[in-house]
Order: sequence, then structure tokens, then C-alpha cells
Amino acid sequence: MRKSSFFFVYALMVIAQILICNYFHLTSFVMLSILPVLVLCIPIRISTTGSLLIAFVTGFVVDLLAEGVLGLNTLALVPVGLIRIPLIRLVFGEDLISRNEDFSVRKYGFGKVTLAILIVQAVFLIIYILADGAGTRPIEFNAIRFGASLLAGYLLSLILIDTLAPDTRK
Repeated sequence: MRKSSFFFVYALMVIAQILICNYFHLTSFVMLSILPVLVLCIPIRISTTGSLLIAFVTGFVVDLLAEGVLGLNTLALVPVGLIRIPLIRLVFGEDLISRNEDFSVRKYGFGKVTLAILIVQAVFLIIYILADGAGTRPIEFNAIRFGASLLAGYLLSLILIDTLAPDTRK
């Protein structure tokens, strides 16, 4: 996907996340977020510093326009930007990085993409849930919220992954 079209789709997905935050409150146990997979799918040619900046701005915009707690999404999303390249290297291999290619489900398989999505969702949710509760919620509630949110975020990310990381060999 060309750089300009990726960032157009990225901006649309950020708007979708803002709408999800403002209008789709399923329960207190489920926090739907597509932000981690958005950061994961930032093109490889963008450096870690660039992905950190994009993650920061994305989290800040969502916090400002949707969540109400300024800094919560930012706090949870910046570490996802930090681990993006090492995670891609670990899950998809060094060749992807050295060839400066983006990943896709068709090229690397459902299993590897699923693993990458689950890891970024888990990192995001652990930080988000711990910061959101600030030690005031019981561990059982946080564990149920983590599990339910991980499943919901993973399923939503699977629906969007082909749009965010299309196969360029078509």
C-alpha cells in the first residue's frame, strides 16, 4: 500500500476508534480498541522514533476526542510503538525488515499474524487496564476485563487486518 493511502486509511480507523469509544460501550468488562493493530501495521520504512511519534499523537487524539481521561490511550499505545519492530522481527523474521516490506495475512499466514495481533493487544490492554484502575479495582475484575477485551479487540482486529496490511503482490 502506498504511504499516502495507508495514512488515509489510518486516519479513518482513528476516527472509527473515536466513534467506538464514544458510542459502543458494551459492558464495563469490554474495552474495544483497534489502536494496537493500527500501530502494528505502520509501514516498516517508518522508524521506531516515527512509530513512537505516531502512536503518541494517535493516543492523544483519541484521549482528547473520546475517552475523557487524557493520557490513558497514549500511555498504553506508546509501548506498542516501541516494540513494533522487534515484534515484527521476532514473529515474521529478519527478512521482512531487511527487504523493507510490510506483512500481510496471505504472505505470512494466519497464525503469525494472529500471534502479532494478540501480543500488541495484550501489551496495550495490560497497561491500559492497570492505569485505568489505578489499583482500585480487584484483580478478578481486571483479569476478566483483560480476557474479554483481548478477545473482542482480537476479533475486531482480524476483521480490519486485510484493510490495514493488504497483500501487495496482488
